[in-house]
Amino acid sequence: QVQLVESGGGLVQPGGSLRLSCAASGSIRTFDVMGWYRQAPGEQRELVAFILSGGTTNYADAVKARFTISRDNAKNTVYLQMNSLKPEDTAVYYCTMNVIRRGSNSLEAYWGPGTQVTVSS
Repeated sequence: QVQLVESGGGLVQPGGSLRLSCAASGSIRTFDVMGWYRQAPGEQRELVAFILSGGTTNYADAVKARFTISRDNAKNTVYLQMNSLKPEDTAVYYCTMNVIRRGSNSLEAYWGPGTQVTVSS
């Protein structure tokens, strides 16, 4: 089994910064794409950013130039640096990774439980 755990969420004032981390543990052979989603109250879950195994990144228009996604495969970790935060960034942030487990040839998607980010003065 593979488990993902996010950290780094919290309360921040508008214009502030937070760095989210998501670490994977378990019997992992290799990773494919890693990403971050968010879900605000009463809204659908939406893609924030993703990063491919080769390092190519993609961002939602709402966070471009403010958020940066990165990964450290050696540490089984994906990060989301969030700058110039706005109240509309308030949401629960979820990480997701596509993983091939040891002894398997199948790509499986795993999700973390989520971490709350609140942007408010």
